[in-house]
Amino acid sequence: MTASSVPTGNPAIRMTGIEKAFGSVRANRGASLEVQQGEIHALVGENGAGKSTLMKILGGLQPPDAGTMEVNGKDVTGWSTSDAIRAGIGVVHQHFMLVPTLTVAENIVLGMEPVKGGRFDYRKAVDEVKTLSHNTGLEVSPDRKVADLSVGEAQRVEILKTLFRGAKILVLDEPTAVLSPPEVRDLWTVLRGLRDAGGTIILITHRLDEVIDISDTITVMRAGQTVTRLKTTETTPSEIAKAMVGRDVALTSRDEAGILTTPAHGGAIGQPPRDDEASAINVTNLCVLGSRKTIEVDGVSFSIRAGEILGIAGVEGNGQTELIEALAGLRRIESGSVRIDGKDVTFRNVGERRTAGLSHIPEDRHRRGLILDYSVADNLVLGLQADFVDKGLLDTDRINANAEAQIKAFDIRPPVAGMPARNLSGGNQQKVVVAREMGGAFTVLLASQPTRGVDVGAIEFIHSRLREARAAGKAILLVSAELNEVLALADRVAVMYRGKFVAVVPASEASEESLGEYMTGTRKESAA
Repeated sequence: MTASSVPTGNPAIRMTGIEKAFGSVRANRGASLEVQQGEIHALVGENGAGKSTLMKILGGLQPPDAGTMEVNGKDVTGWSTSDAIRAGIGVVHQHFMLVPTLTVAENIVLGMEPVKGGRFDYRKAVDEVKTLSHNTGLEVSPDRKVADLSVGEAQRVEILKTLFRGAKILVLDEPTAVLSPPEVRDLWTVLRGLRDAGGTIILITHRLDEVIDISDTITVMRAGQTVTRLKTTETTPSEIAKAMVGRDVALTSRDEAGILTTPAHGGAIGQPPRDDEASAINVTNLCVLGSRKTIEVDGVSFSIRAGEILGIAGVEGNGQTELIEALAGLRRIESGSVRIDGKDVTFRNVGERRTAGLSHIPEDRHRRGLILDYSVADNLVLGLQADFVDKGLLDTDRINANAEAQIKAFDIRPPVAGMPARNLSGGNQQKVVVAREMGGAFTVLLASQPTRGVDVGAIEFIHSRLREARAAGKAILLVSAELNEVLALADRVAVMYRGKFVAVVPASEASEESLGEYMTGTRKESAA
């Protein structure tokens, strides 16, 4: 391991020579990590680099096969989860660990419930959660059931749950993946306050701009090993990305002037379709209810022509999820219409919409995109099984041949068709979903959070596939919590706020600042 800064003082965490294997897969190969007390330390690397495994070992969820671990100078190698919690370590995992049937307040205080008269004092729990939520800027209603939350709201609950326990060493695995820019700034305020009070924070993130913005030091992992330790003020995102991947990586799709480097197919960038141009998808006055029977999509209308990407920006919970699910056939449309290539599919089912040319990358790959215990090969034909039937039975030879072709085309690693999807890294799980939805024929693609929780190499790959699809004349509706992703890929940008499109602007005329004002409701509606 190289280092541009040498740690001084007694470290809060020292992990040395950590080895961890799962069968034939070696997740950690002599990995090391040293984090000083009172610093924000970024742990970065590609999906599958071993970061999450290393943090599971630190949090007591997995014992190491070899190596040693010290916390505040004490050898704690192989300790349990309860040991870690008692020592003040709190881990917020990328994939949520919440009880869906309980309320937000019940989840946050679980195991530390306030008691009055020998019984759980729910109102006190609600009051405490309200106070914590307000003080951290991570707003979420304490009385809502977790099952009814958006992905973004559930992430906030995970963070609040750990902060409620007063962790002194806080490990955050992709905590900002579903937060808006103002929410990220609020979280940074919280983390800096914890650091300044002597707390220690380890941040796992794929957002290199965040690494530069918030961290003091950086550890880079690759293929299970620690390759370098950097002082944040002495490095750049490009240098970090190169250390992660082992080669130069393109971090943006815009040139220095902020203009898209790959023009839209069939028209000037950012221009809406002309009246004489046929649109690949037309949505008119769409109204959709949410799980609580409230209007979540309120009279939305738009069209996307062939060879165009329409990006949707907005704070999580403003109707984006319900819009995509309604378009995909997963949620009932109350009123309005949806037409694909002129064909009305408003009340068609998922299969019929797919036949009409619709493809869908869902926002939550585990909930909507994969069956984790199925093989990669079987996941690559989910929803397409009818195309792989011979004499009434699934044709395993064709399914495996399809898998081999898609694995190669979309660089899925390891390239093992029979491996359960559960055993893949998050980035490679996402590639399976992208391969299935983009590897065949389609006219319109709904791409919801297509790069959520994946590394810079996978982001670069997925972005290139989206641009290739646009150049091939596909119409793409892109929903992303990453404003820079929307601005880099979209031709036009629509902002959703409280279920409505409050602005639709050419991407070349948009900025994070102007879009952020629409997203938070501080800027009034713009004519679309």
